[in-house]
Amino acid sequence: MAPDTKGGEPLTIAAVRDWLSANASEAERAKLSRYGIPDEHALGVAMGAMLGFARGRPKDPALAAALWDDGGYEMRTLAVLLDDPAALSGARMDAMVAEFDNWAICDTACFRLFDRVPDAWDAVPRWVASDRPYVRRAGFALVWGLSVHDKNAGDDRFHAALALAEAHVADDRPHVSKAVSMAVRATGKRNAALRAAALAWADRVERCGRAAARLARQVRRDLV
Repeated sequence: MAPDTKGGEPLTIAAVRDWLSANASEAERAKLSRYGIPDEHALGVAMGAMLGFARGRPKDPALAAALWDDGGYEMRTLAVLLDDPAALSGARMDAMVAEFDNWAICDTACFRLFDRVPDAWDAVPRWVASDRPYVRRAGFALVWGLSVHDKNAGDDRFHAALALAEAHVADDRPHVSKAVSMAVRATGKRNAALRAAALAWADRVERCGRAAARLARQVRRDLV
């Protein structure tokens, strides 16, 4: 295993490459395709190992940008983990989302970076409006992340998110519909009033087709 330089010299992209190479395995790489994650540009490093590598390191937007531009799955995952949400612009977020090609990098970015950006809520309707599956998924995944991490958000934010989820409940693409389900269920777990709103959402959409009925059942199963 390559040495870890936490607390030493600033981390470089070369050091990251060395660490990834030393911690990669074919067994981990084989897991990616089983989970629907493209492995063409992957080395095979466990997520737990990458979380441990990034934990406690100072945020470094310049390094994160370089890692993202590299394009590899693990490099982009570490880019998300090492970026600084306080320094991330809406334009930069849009550019990253436009390059999403799998659910894993989408969810990691939304749950561990984007949902901590000061203007994160502004991105939700913008991304949901896109017909590109991973951009729309990002909008709903961001709602899920914000439901946990934005302690100060008012219920009106989540009512608006429920309206967006209702507008797109017929989108039966699996990676989109799962994100819609996650967003609605997470909203309902926020407090009692939003739980009632999420259950009312399920009542309204259950007659909107087979995909919508399935989502309504998932919401009820999780919230009742």
